[in-house]
Amino acid sequence: MSTVVQTQTDYEVGQDNVRILGLDLHNPVFFISAVVIVGFVILVLMFQEGAAEFFGWLRPWLTSTFDWLFMAAANVFVLFCLFLIVSPYGSIRLGGPHAEPEYSYSGWFAMLFAAGMGIGLMFFGVLEPVYHFENPPLGVDPENIEAARSMGMAATIFHWGLHPWAIYAVVALGLAYFCYSRGLPLTIRSAFYPLFGDAVWGWLGHIIDTLAVFATLFGLATSLGFGAEQAGAGLNYLFGIPVTDVTKVVLIMAITAVALGSVVAGMDAGVKRLSEINMILAFLLLLFVIVFGPTLQILTGVFTNTFAYLADVVPLSNWVGREDTEFMHGWTTFYWAWWISWSPFVGMFIARVSKGRTVREFITCVLIIPSLVCVLWMTAFGGTAISQFVDQGYTGVTQTIADWTPELSLYRMLEPLPLSGISSFIGMMLVIVFFVTSSDSGSLVIDSITAGGKIDAPVAQRVFWATFEGLVAIALLLGGGLGALQAAAISTGLPFAIVLVLMCVCIFMGLREERAAMARTG
Repeated sequence: MSTVVQTQTDYEVGQDNVRILGLDLHNPVFFISAVVIVGFVILVLMFQEGAAEFFGWLRPWLTSTFDWLFMAAANVFVLFCLFLIVSPYGSIRLGGPHAEPEYSYSGWFAMLFAAGMGIGLMFFGVLEPVYHFENPPLGVDPENIEAARSMGMAATIFHWGLHPWAIYAVVALGLAYFCYSRGLPLTIRSAFYPLFGDAVWGWLGHIIDTLAVFATLFGLATSLGFGAEQAGAGLNYLFGIPVTDVTKVVLIMAITAVALGSVVAGMDAGVKRLSEINMILAFLLLLFVIVFGPTLQILTGVFTNTFAYLADVVPLSNWVGREDTEFMHGWTTFYWAWWISWSPFVGMFIARVSKGRTVREFITCVLIIPSLVCVLWMTAFGGTAISQFVDQGYTGVTQTIADWTPELSLYRMLEPLPLSGISSFIGMMLVIVFFVTSSDSGSLVIDSITAGGKIDAPVAQRVFWATFEGLVAIALLLGGGLGALQAAAISTGLPFAIVLVLMCVCIFMGLREERAAMARTG
């Protein structure tokens, strides 16, 4: 059975591109994106106080006004992915019935995990469970230690489990299917061909791809900002180097320079190798915490926390009649917007390395397995920090929340454990390597979008985008700190949430058509 439904279109990859000075640029996506991004960086750096005030207003307004949109959309993505796993469409193979995977399971998983969660797990892995333990949502009494511990872990896993990975899976599946099975360019607009036909090659498609560039760049800048904060805190904690704006800017510049080297090296030599280094370092740090932390609590906690998450996922997903608005707006809505703004980047990156997988295999590996790893990670790091406070009276982590120095939470959790200097150094290096993989992966993706779907565009274009990822992060950090970064991610995630809901419709239409064609040919 070798039938593959071919999309009938006269469009050729790169047909709208402009070739100047050895570059291969999509007109108008590259030029609009580049001009707006360059202008944004200049304006924010020129008017830092005004930018800080604006972004300080923007984030709470967006999260409180559009909470229903972000939460409803995220729920749709989870249900859609679970439906695809159990439906007959799960047997469809990306690239045709005889397509073979290009990467082993280990290499594939390392790349998708490093791109999808890296810096966030390092920054929030200790901070968030302890914060929700002290301030549990859904009206749980913080004086009830066991109930607060259970809810703290459930709420954290809620933000790092099925919902974010479903967002990534929708984008990645849409791109991979319409590129490998339908022969369309590997760019966001291609996923909308079933709804809009050849109109996706015109201004409608230009708008979709330009939105994707903005979402990717600002979503990445948020992560790079978190990474710079945490790496700077690590340098101060380990070596006494003062944490100043200059330190953070130098860090971003230095790490962006390393990312440029990886970008120039390409997917296999650069991104894949760094992602595998990431996985080894992350596994060693995780193993260290499990062995020297409350081992039995961690191992049993994996199961109890999973059950707590499954028991509370529905009320946590509901936005109607909630009284815990600080949790819903300050955490959940921000996270959903952040994941959505990251989704073009992570989705396209996952799509690029996922040819040859079946839809069921793809969704399972992108949705279920990373969610389970996040349960283990949060249980080990967050569970250890909560245990240190409850069982040992250690206040190192809770003090970082009281002082609101979240970038120190990881290092404070490691402090009472043996070899804390070495483990903290590994943690800091892990943040930096995750930083690099996020930057170079993002550069490859943005470059593909702004080159009209080409995956072999000139290296100079990738260098341009890697450079400006760092500059956007610097501009936002100086123009309002992490709040500005978060506001930028939310503002780009908002229109893209609607784009992703439409993408679900297009994926279903495409898979249904292919399934019907397969049934006709037997």
